[in-house]
Amino acid sequence: MQYPGADYEVVIAGGGPAGTSAAIHLAQQNVRVLLVEQKVFPRHKLCGEFISPECTQHFERLGVAGEMNAASPALLNQTIFYSRHGRSVQVPSQWFGSGGAMGLSRAMMDQNLMQRAKQVGVDVIENATVSGVLQSDNLVCGVRMKIDGVELQRTALLTIDATGRKRILTRRLSTGSSSRAKWIAFKAHLTNTQVAPGVCEIYSYPGGYGGLSTIERGLSNLCFIVSAKHVRRFHSDTETVLRKTVLENRRAAKTLAGSMVQSDWLSVALESFGRQRPVPTAGLLAIGDSAAFIDPLTGSGMLMALESGELAARTFVRYRNKLGRSSSLTDLSREYTQNYGSLFDRRLRTSGLLRRLAFNPQLAEAAILLTGASDRLRSRLARATRPNNSFSKVQ
Repeated sequence: MQYPGADYEVVIAGGGPAGTSAAIHLAQQNVRVLLVEQKVFPRHKLCGEFISPECTQHFERLGVAGEMNAASPALLNQTIFYSRHGRSVQVPSQWFGSGGAMGLSRAMMDQNLMQRAKQVGVDVIENATVSGVLQSDNLVCGVRMKIDGVELQRTALLTIDATGRKRILTRRLSTGSSSRAKWIAFKAHLTNTQVAPGVCEIYSYPGGYGGLSTIERGLSNLCFIVSAKHVRRFHSDTETVLRKTVLENRRAAKTLAGSMVQSDWLSVALESFGRQRPVPTAGLLAIGDSAAFIDPLTGSGMLMALESGELAARTFVRYRNKLGRSSSLTDLSREYTQNYGSLFDRRLRTSGLLRRLAFNPQLAEAAILLTGASDRLRSRLARATRPNNSFSKVQ
């Protein structure tokens, strides 16, 4: 179907897993899509690089399962949570699906998804900075962008913010100031760690928590969060922050002894966790971390990105032939918001509880003791951070 009044049916800002998931699913339904990405792929990204077992079915629907397996990801059979003094509790990956989780760098995973988007007909613009949204009659109807200093604009029936925690499009609609960062996250690839094969290890320590697991090529990915006040106390020196926080965990000190950093340290400021607005305003949907940032310790961030991208695509396709009227856009927004809540609100509430435990070493110690004594309790808590079979109900 042609829309002579718009350049595209859908414009998506952000080429991470949420943005490419939405773009691929839309293109597979012959929707004309533009995907705008700030970086040039492949590129490194701050992330735990843990891909939960449920993501496999999404990769299959997206047509990239073979490419992901060909990248030789590490197979992760369990996650072990360690208290500061070394107590531990295990969560098997099989609780979340057949097969194990995967350890794969974002550079590789995102590149595979981006290439697939291009293959199925998505128009992709890389190295472009989104500078704002287009609006008409209080409806978002596209984006402004800059490429090599030249400003361009592209119109669309629907615009999607997939720019992650920065929420670039959403923030362009608000004149309010940003909140001060409460936490800082760090990431690097390491060699010579002592992390157990097939294990993702999570460490609790004063001021935050972190994770270590194997990815492709025998590398280990270390990603950790520290309160901003701790970072300021140590003058923002990454090595000092690592030594004074993460290595206060007995298991982390043992596992990282003798390790060597093989990449530049990446860092990013975090203002908040939890849900934002899935529909910031009429004509604009938010997906991935732009809609909600779930705590990395749950290991479900990548899954939520893929799910929310697919959800946005499905919703658009259902209303595709009706769009062009504000009432239809209102109905689309209402349905997306309702289904988003059904899919993710329970998970976000559970992750909020786990966050309060993880950021307090004493509470983390008690929680590990309690859940370690009951497989049933541990399983129920872990499964509460994952889909409850409602995803198929919103098709």
